[in-house]
Amino acid sequence: MKKILVLLLTLIFGGNIMLEAKDWDKTFPENENVTIKKVTFKNRFGIELSGDLYTPKIKTKEKLPAIAISGPFGAVKEQASGLYAQTLAQRGFITLAFDPSFTGESKGTPRDVASPDINTEDFSAAVDFLSNDKSVDKDRIGILGICGFGGFALNAASIDTRIKATITSTMYDMNRVNAYGYFDSMKEEDRYKLKQELNNQRTLDYKSNSYKKAQGLPDKLTGKEEQFIVDYWNYYKTNRGFHPRSINSNGNWNLTSSLSFINSLLLSYSQEIKSAVLMIHGDKAHSKYFSLDAYKKLKGDNKELLIIEGANHTDLYDNLEKIPFDRIVEFYNKNL
Repeated sequence: MKKILVLLLTLIFGGNIMLEAKDWDKTFPENENVTIKKVTFKNRFGIELSGDLYTPKIKTKEKLPAIAISGPFGAVKEQASGLYAQTLAQRGFITLAFDPSFTGESKGTPRDVASPDINTEDFSAAVDFLSNDKSVDKDRIGILGICGFGGFALNAASIDTRIKATITSTMYDMNRVNAYGYFDSMKEEDRYKLKQELNNQRTLDYKSNSYKKAQGLPDKLTGKEEQFIVDYWNYYKTNRGFHPRSINSNGNWNLTSSLSFINSLLLSYSQEIKSAVLMIHGDKAHSKYFSLDAYKKLKGDNKELLIIEGANHTDLYDNLEKIPFDRIVEFYNKNL
């Protein structure tokens, strides 16, 4: 019945639609001081994105600042991005946690594929939506990217001048890790061999009319994994953060998805960002070097790097003792 109602509303009114998010399907507790609505909106490629719009239950006639949030890479809005969104909504912001194209409840085929261009556009599409919300001050919109979507957030901020403040949390540079491996361990010949393997797979995928999946997290740990794999597993594969729609919890990326990242430079123009940027990373995170190097490229006196003592990569997904929400709120209040 709900699907029929959605179709009728779309036909009658067109554009964006909203539904009450009544059934709690998140990996974090519900906050009674925040209202949540299911929303849909389209990006510039015509892909319909699904999001949860979090609004503080406060009485005000003033328009509020807003923040679009996505990530981690391979996660869904019911996981870390939703936790950030609900927490910041409780602190007075309208927030939009959304599923990127081809993942979660968002549309787009094939499924389980990522793109440096399209996923950057997803952030700008979220800004489109928020800019047209009657409760939002369109001149006070920021974004927040977690993990791989931290890189997409910086890329979006370098092209979209409507974005007034950007935060990255435990950022990954997805181009760098795909092109050179962790800690830049791949050499030029390694890159060539990888491209050969992936392009050969394209031929096989076309023949089979399907997509071979990349290796994901193991169903069980053997005790021989690197610590950061254990950290990911403890988030995505346990009750702490498991969600059936999450690629990292219950699926795999398409193997050839990485091709679009290998020859791209996601942060090519990040030095041109004039708006405020706050980059947050844990000092124990294997991925810290992504933020350290990306921060060095930023220019201006409104760029900040915050290193959280004792935090690993996934601590900044959901550890409320590690995520510096007071500092995040201070940053957005100052710059939005």
